[in-house]
Amino acid sequence: MIAPPVIDDTALLAFAAEIGSAGPVMVRGGGTQWDVGGAPDSDIREVSAPTGIVEFRPDEMTVCVRAGTTVAALHAVLAEHGQRTALPDGSVPGGSPASTVGGTIAVGRSPVTRLGDGHIRDAVLQLHYVAADGQLVTAGGPTVKNVTGFDMCRVLVGSLGTLGCIGDAILRTRPRPEHEQWAKFADAEPETVLNTAKTATAILWDGSSVWARLCGHRVDVEDDLVRLPASYEVPPPDLPPFRWSRRPKDLHRLPNETGRFIAEIGVGVVHCERPDPNPPPVPASVAALNRRVRELFDPNRRFNPGRSVGQL
Repeated sequence: MIAPPVIDDTALLAFAAEIGSAGPVMVRGGGTQWDVGGAPDSDIREVSAPTGIVEFRPDEMTVCVRAGTTVAALHAVLAEHGQRTALPDGSVPGGSPASTVGGTIAVGRSPVTRLGDGHIRDAVLQLHYVAADGQLVTAGGPTVKNVTGFDMCRVLVGSLGTLGCIGDAILRTRPRPEHEQWAKFADAEPETVLNTAKTATAILWDGSSVWARLCGHRVDVEDDLVRLPASYEVPPPDLPPFRWSRRPKDLHRLPNETGRFIAEIGVGVVHCERPDPNPPPVPASVAALNRRVRELFDPNRRFNPGRSVGQL
């Protein structure tokens, strides 16, 4: 058997020592999505992840960043080299300047720009996390090519910190567009904008109006605006607090079901003023698999007791 590599990082070792190998514990991030998955138990011990950027390689378009760093602070550094990540910050609806890298990965909710930027999990190449026995573990690899076996990063994304405590992450970066703007279309169907706007990274619809975030070369954005109905540049709408999941073919029913809503066209996420009264059920096989994964990673339920992912 090949021994796992020794992690010789002072900040990560101190983080692991603080978490230890016994007793309930949680990592406190920015607290911007603390309502997701239910509140943790009240008597839980809180720790904070380390902060700072470990290494940024603009030529390879990767960055290693501590989990306690805010996404906004990370993007401020990357912007000096014309890059960013797919993680949400305060510049898009639903994002917050207080959100941390580790918390954003743990919650796993992609921003409204998922249509163009992809899912958060696709930006995560490697994670260092503290396991339930207090040991530091490496999941993934610094590049796509050297990842073999199970991609453990994907298991941790969206796990709400119930499987391990993230210490740092290597993320894939992407170029910042030459030009970006939000446009509101006065007389357009969302499907028309989706099929016509080649530079759209987000398309939002409230049942009557359509907003789109257009990103790319200025000439391409202007070409999209010419080919679409009359539009004007405006800020994006505020998002209602609750998320529903709906298939694209069911969007026409939303005005009769939800009250005020903002739908992410092409993604299947709908933001509503009230909780979903009929959420899609979690298949029994998926719920059973989730429980088995949690038992494997954290058999004593040390991490974030009280919070759960679906029927975890």
